[in-house]
Amino acid sequence: MPADTVAPDGFVYASLAELMGLEARARGLSFVARQPLASILSGNHASRLRGRGLSFDELRHYLPGDDLRHLDWRAFLRYGKPFVRTFTEERDRPTLVLVDQRMSMYFGSQRYFKSVTAARLAAVCAWMAFHAGDRVGGLVFGIQRVEPVRPLRSRARVEALCSAIVRANHALSALASEDQDAQLDKVLRTCVASAGHDHLICIISDFAGISAQTLPLLRQLRRHNDVIALLVYDPIALRVPEKGRVNVTQGAQQVELEVGRRRVSRPLGDFLAGRLRDVEALLSRSQVPLLRISSGGDTLEQLRRELGRVAQAPR
Repeated sequence: MPADTVAPDGFVYASLAELMGLEARARGLSFVARQPLASILSGNHASRLRGRGLSFDELRHYLPGDDLRHLDWRAFLRYGKPFVRTFTEERDRPTLVLVDQRMSMYFGSQRYFKSVTAARLAAVCAWMAFHAGDRVGGLVFGIQRVEPVRPLRSRARVEALCSAIVRANHALSALASEDQDAQLDKVLRTCVASAGHDHLICIISDFAGISAQTLPLLRQLRRHNDVIALLVYDPIALRVPEKGRVNVTQGAQQVELEVGRRRVSRPLGDFLAGRLRDVEALLSRSQVPLLRISSGGDTLEQLRRELGRVAQAPR
C-alpha cells in the first residue's frame, strides 16, 4: 500500500496524533526511579540504571540530617571536624530511542501489529525522557533506511522523532521487501559511534536478524551507557492457535499455513518460542535489562508492569 494512501487506524498503522497524545499516559513512568525489589531494573535481575550523573559542588561543614555516606574522611582527619561533599545532578542527558520498523515487525495476530506496538512504546519512552528533563532523539530503522533524530530537549524534537516513526511505519506494506539481515547490527554500530558516554538507550525491536556481532555491540553500548531492551513479540509466539490459518511473512514472501494440522502447528510453535528464547539468552549474556511487550495487549499497562511500578493513571 503506498504511503500516501495509508489509513492510520492505530492498529495496523500508527498516527502522529496518537503518539503525541500518549504524553499524558506516560506521566508517572520512569526508567530511573527507585524500583521495587521485583522489578526488572532492580537487585540481581539487572544492574540499576545510573540515571543522570552527579558532579562535585562543594565541601562544607556537616549539618544534622546530611547523608553520612558523603562524609569526607580526609577533611575530618585534617581539621578534626566533619565535612561533607555536596553534589549537583546534571541538568539533563541524552536519551536515544532505537525503533524497529522493518518488515519483520509488520505482523499482528490479535490487537496491534508489532510495528504499531513499537511505535507506541517509542513515543512513551520519548515522553518519559522529556518529562525527566532529558534531551530526546533516536534512530528509526525501517525498509532499507535509518533515519537519525539528534537529541534535543523540546516538544518539537519529540514530535520530530514521532514523525520519523510514522513515516517508517507507513512505508510498510505486504508488497514491500527489504534486505534486513544486517540492519539491526548496522543500527547498533551507528549508535555506538554516536552515543559516546552517559546516554540512556532504549532499543525497541523484535530483534530479528541477530548475529555473532550483536552481542559485542550490545556490550560495547552498555559499557558507558544505560541500555534497555524492549522486546516486542506477537502472542502467537507463545501459543500457536489449534486451528485456522496463519499468514507467515518475510519481506515480500508470504505463506498461508493451516495450523490445525499437527505437522504444521508444532514446528511453527517450536520455532517461534525458540526464537524468543534465543533473543532472551542473548540479552541476558549482554546484561541488558529486558522488558517483554506483547502486541496483543495494552502497551502502557504492560510497560508499567514490566517496570515493576504500581502507578495510578494520571488525572
